[in-house]
Amino acid sequence: MEPFADFAPPPHVTDDDLSVVVRRAQRGDTVAMSSLLARLTPLAARVCGPIADADGPDATQETLIAVFRNLRSLKDPSACQGWVRAIAVREAVRLAKRAARTVPVDPGERLDRIPSRRDIEQAADVSDVLARLSPEHRAVIVLRDVEGLDESEAAELLELPVGTVKSRLHRARDNFRKAWGV
Repeated sequence: MEPFADFAPPPHVTDDDLSVVVRRAQRGDTVAMSSLLARLTPLAARVCGPIADADGPDATQETLIAVFRNLRSLKDPSACQGWVRAIAVREAVRLAKRAARTVPVDPGERLDRIPSRRDIEQAADVSDVLARLSPEHRAVIVLRDVEGLDESEAAELLELPVGTVKSRLHRARDNFRKAWGV
């Protein structure tokens, strides 16, 4: 399996299509719920994988369970993807903290270049470097650099001040660069 498989974008689903499925699932339609969970799984996996590292599949599963249990509380079906992203971040950080798998970064290391997704060997190195970061740092990097959210959106999801997200992102990127070197 390619190391960046969890980073692949989800299949194109318009907000309108997803909103219809959400409403049907909220009314108890089990086929719609199954379809909804299938559509949301790639998003949850893309967020949980790099944050929770080896516990990514468990974090993804916990995210989907939370979606299943709490879907009726979602007031705006068009906000479903953002809601799921927030749940995924919380679950991934929770499991990553519990695993306590942070590895200290060697300050003598540096970042030379970021590999392409086709460079499997270096892609595995990126996964290894991400695993060395704290869960909080992985979360801000994933939200900002993988999901493409801006600092204020990431701050809202993480329930942190924007300044805290900016400083964590700066430290996370710096630690990533240091850990990347040969």
